[in-house]
Amino acid sequence: MPFASAEFHDLVRLVEEHPEWRAELRRLVLTDSLLALPEQVAELRVETERRFQELAAAQQRTNEQVASLTQQVAELTAAQCRTEEQMTGLAAAQRRTEEQVVQLIRVVQSLVINVGDLKGEVFERRYRDRAAFYLGRIVRRIHTLSTDELAARLDDAVDQGQLSIADKDEVMLADLVVRGHRRDDDTAVYLLVEISWTIGPYNVERAVERASLLSRLGVPVLPVVAGKAATEAAEQRRVSGRCGG
Repeated sequence: MPFASAEFHDLVRLVEEHPEWRAELRRLVLTDSLLALPEQVAELRVETERRFQELAAAQQRTNEQVASLTQQVAELTAAQCRTEEQMTGLAAAQRRTEEQVVQLIRVVQSLVINVGDLKGEVFERRYRDRAAFYLGRIVRRIHTLSTDELAARLDDAVDQGQLSIADKDEVMLADLVVRGHRRDDDTAVYLLVEISWTIGPYNVERAVERASLLSRLGVPVLPVVAGKAATEAAEQRRVSGRCGG
């Protein structure tokens, strides 16, 4: 049955006059799907709002975690800087300590040398002052040659061509030279004595060399090394004489 325009306008007017008819009209005109659409849209809005709130909460947690991580990174960076500064300080302190240790070693070495020299000088003076006591088992009627007396005899030997100037200088470096007579046969001899707190091979070689030079004066010379102790190498290379102590 045809539906005239006037009738449509009449229907609109009636619907406007009776709002309660609208729901029934919608039910008749619209499909079930369209009728359910407002409810679905409302549900979708609620679900969207819920998810948005979840995302907002998740974003908030992420922001907090990022902020915490940023703070931790900043703290770690600061701690790393402090560690590097401490390591730099420790390295500098280590260098200073090493320098101090090197200086201390040098001081100790210098003290050892000085003490050794002092002990040697004291020991040498003791032998010179008490030559008859220390060397009396080798010779008797001991006479210790003074530096001037030894120099005069060596000068005579140089004048006679028995020694060179260099030979004389070498003998003058001897720690002690004494004159006496051997106890076993009363032969006149010299004792050329090298004195050291600890006798080493060098002391033995030096005593033998200088005694050989002094023997050019025509009098037998016995090389003697004297000290508190002797190294094994010195004992092996000892030629003659006696190690005093």
